[in-house]
Amino acid sequence: MTLERPIAPDPYEVLPTVPSFTLTSDDVQNGEPLDARHAHGSTGGDNVSPQLSWSDFPAETKSFTVTCYDPDAPTGSGFWHWVLVNLPADVTQLPTGAGGAAGTELGGAFSVRNDYGEQGYGGAAPPAGDRPHRYVFAVHALDVDRLDLTPEATPAYVGFNLTFHTLARAVIRPTYQIKD
Repeated sequence: MTLERPIAPDPYEVLPTVPSFTLTSDDVQNGEPLDARHAHGSTGGDNVSPQLSWSDFPAETKSFTVTCYDPDAPTGSGFWHWVLVNLPADVTQLPTGAGGAAGTELGGAFSVRNDYGEQGYGGAAPPAGDRPHRYVFAVHALDVDRLDLTPEATPAYVGFNLTFHTLARAVIRPTYQIKD
């Protein structure tokens, strides 16, 4: 089954332009399919967030936010898989599986509720038979030590705040598809 619809824009193409920095991963690559371990348990995946490392961000960076968004979800608003806020500026990598960590493990950072209704990383789960979905993993370098948010904030509200505090952004866009 293919759900006929136009291809949604990349979310960062419709926001103010900011500089980029380097984002790498041992687990995911730009334009390449995600391994099933990064897919949601409902699809037989392991629901494990990928390893991410970043460098060359602006010297004035005070904190980071990490997000994962699927603009291809057939919802009209995409699908937020992960929103991790308030990572201290000295945290420049996340190990595989960090999507379930919070608090002291990540310098007081926390995840807001994703579109599965859970806090933490929620893996890829496009509709079976649909075209490949893009999973936009982004690290946002911020000009504030902390965003004034709680774990009850919505991903859209975090995104609103990011628009006003992002100095630079680094992105990796792997894909995932479930064949019929």
